[in-house]
Amino acid sequence: MAIEFNPSRGATLGVEWELQLVDTRTRRLRQDARDVLAAVPDLSEGTRPKAMHELMESQIEIVTDICHTAAEAVHDLDKSIQRLRSVVEPRGIALACTGTHAISEWQDAEYAPMQRYAELVVELQWLARRIQTFGVHVHVGVRERDKVIPIVNALAAYLPHFLALTTSSPYWGGQDTGLASSRAIVFGALPTAGPPHLLADWAEFEEYMDTLVRAGTIRSIKEVWWDIRPHPDFGTIEIRMFDGIPTLREVGMVTALSQCLVQQFDQQLDRGYTLPQPAAWVVRDNKWRATRYGLDATVITDDRGATAPMRDMLYELQRELEPVADRLGCADELAVLTDVLEQGSSCERQRAVRAGGGTLEDVVDATITEFAENRFVTSGRHSSREPTDHIGT
Repeated sequence: MAIEFNPSRGATLGVEWELQLVDTRTRRLRQDARDVLAAVPDLSEGTRPKAMHELMESQIEIVTDICHTAAEAVHDLDKSIQRLRSVVEPRGIALACTGTHAISEWQDAEYAPMQRYAELVVELQWLARRIQTFGVHVHVGVRERDKVIPIVNALAAYLPHFLALTTSSPYWGGQDTGLASSRAIVFGALPTAGPPHLLADWAEFEEYMDTLVRAGTIRSIKEVWWDIRPHPDFGTIEIRMFDGIPTLREVGMVTALSQCLVQQFDQQLDRGYTLPQPAAWVVRDNKWRATRYGLDATVITDDRGATAPMRDMLYELQRELEPVADRLGCADELAVLTDVLEQGSSCERQRAVRAGGGTLEDVVDATITEFAENRFVTSGRHSSREPTDHIGT
């Protein structure tokens, strides 16, 4: 199978953000995506829609145009959010985003009216029916096809970093799972999900995809839902490891982080370096550690079993990438990483609301407030850190 890769002009960006539709009275998910999308034809129709269905009727995915900076991507997303808000608020719906919804039951979900999703449910049954989860995907452009697989392999070492920063799904069906990210388990159970296969080069990627098609495992490479995967049509590497992200600030942060890492690896290849490739067992083990403990994880740093605290690793990574961020114009967005390390990921903030005597409904209210006001909430229904205004409002 020859798979054509359409090269990008540098480390361009595209961001996909899966949003929850939350009933403002019950705080449960509303299955109203069809009606909401019909009310915003300027976003949902045309050859390149910016708002669209996902598997469940409780979610809407918004996407950016091709962007060059993290700030540009954030501004693009914010414009779509403001348009959606004008439609959902009169309907008694609020927008939010966490990896899972704290109190809604997956059994109550309705599926989007699309043949592709119907076929997916028939094929995967319970695995698909329970995917009432939400995430963020970041595409970063790559200039040359032969750089893609080495960069994907190198990025695999950062799966725990991506997940730990964005863990936001401690609750599932009204219960505390004890995990930082239950979404990583629910979505990761799909047969073609999980960490990327560490392959030698593009030719081996083509051969592997061809084998999966011949075996009937997939019908096209779009059914390979790796945590990091090549996207040949877009000319990008797509990072899919992020849990649902509740604030624009954090979306900007992971966009900047993704762009900086891809750009750094791209430049190292230009200089003739061989990129590092983690052992597959280290990738799997570290993903579990981030799934369980989030920012409090102790992660494996080499194939001999050395370990280090995740928070220390992230502080070091931020310092390492600051020169790259300056060149890319995303230093401010990358700096939000420090705020998350100091104030906690969404998972920690949600549990802080509960620890302060709040109910799970208060947790939902907190996530709604975080999304609407672009600030962190760590206790009560309206408590917060310093507010941050919306971009573009």
